[in-house]
Amino acid sequence: MFQLSNNEWNILRSQIATSNARGGIRYAPIAFTEQGVAMLSSVLNSEKAIEVNIQIIRIFTKMRTMLMDTTTLQLEIEKIKKKLDNHDKNIELVFTYLDELIEKQEAPKPRKEIGFKPLNDPKSNSFHRSCSAQTNHHI
Repeated sequence: MFQLSNNEWNILRSQIATSNARGGIRYAPIAFTEQGVAMLSSVLNSEKAIEVNIQIIRIFTKMRTMLMDTTTLQLEIEKIKKKLDNHDKNIELVFTYLDELIEKQEAPKPRKEIGFKPLNDPKSNSFHRSCSAQTNHHI
């Protein structure tokens, strides 16, 4: 058995809409833990008290189960959020690479021509012209 703190009492009061006026409770209520309720059942003798005590223990058990389920769900939601963050980053990276590829296609680098080049071709480089000039002098 313990007394609620002022913060706990204010939260509880707002949830159950109790009065702050003169008719309301002026002190924080006393609450029982699950173990306290179980110990209380060993002291109580009336049928009604034992019935109520059993119901309270069942409620504690349901609350514990709900809290565990909620915690599990919260953990799974956090895992999903992390995965989504990673997916967002990966998708962003893919789009960045796609943008780079599009830019490369729009402005391709001039390629060096390869293959046979006739001597009279103005596109041929000076090396070929100088070689042909040298060969003509020796003949």
